[in-house]
Amino acid sequence: MRSKFFLIMILVAAVFASCEDKKSSSQNEVESMLEEPVQPDTARVDNTKTEKMVEAEVEKEEREGPLLVQEELIPFLTKYAKEHDENRVRIKTRFGNIDVELFRDTPLHRANFLYMVNNDYYDGTFFHRVSEGFVIQGGNSDNPDTNQKRHRIGDYLIPSEFEAGHRHVRGALAAAKYSEQNVSKASSPYEFYIVQDPGGAPHLNNDHTVFGRVISGMDVVDEINKVPTDGSEWPLRNIHIQMEIID
Repeated sequence: MRSKFFLIMILVAAVFASCEDKKSSSQNEVESMLEEPVQPDTARVDNTKTEKMVEAEVEKEEREGPLLVQEELIPFLTKYAKEHDENRVRIKTRFGNIDVELFRDTPLHRANFLYMVNNDYYDGTFFHRVSEGFVIQGGNSDNPDTNQKRHRIGDYLIPSEFEAGHRHVRGALAAAKYSEQNVSKASSPYEFYIVQDPGGAPHLNNDHTVFGRVISGMDVVDEINKVPTDGSEWPLRNIHIQMEIID
């Protein structure tokens, strides 16, 4: 009888010991998970993302070229003019195409314009100023992307090239300029205008550099020159621009 009692006690103790071990094991697993949470393996993902960003920046720099600064501008544009012999550009709008010829005797302006076209600066900009019976002006927009492009390309002015002697006749392609602190009448690298007035704009001679002319599409210039504008001569409906070099 006594031996049977001891046997029962041993079995009960074994059962309790088994339950305690399972509980302890379960608690240990939970505590382990709380103390050492499994972290996602982000190192490989971050590295991949960083590598893609670096590759994108390299590709962008290769496509867009160096950030231009005033001190290095003339050597850069002189070299660019020698390497790029093109002198015809197509300006595409919803009204039709305007083909322009760039003068070779204004090499800095020709090179700069080609540089902007080759780097897609003008794509997405507008004819943002329409002065009826006078000019249409392009190369700017109210899109943040335009300012970002300008920041990437650089902040500089192109020396005037009046010595070439080109005049503001109807169809003349000329460079806009900043009026403040610009005694040398240097040109904006980004904005241009086309003279629409049949009588030209002789009062602008030797004040803005004429560096090209319209060879096809003056009817398009005339149509654009008729669009409604607000008080600042900004068209009420944006006139988007795309450009490409043509043979």
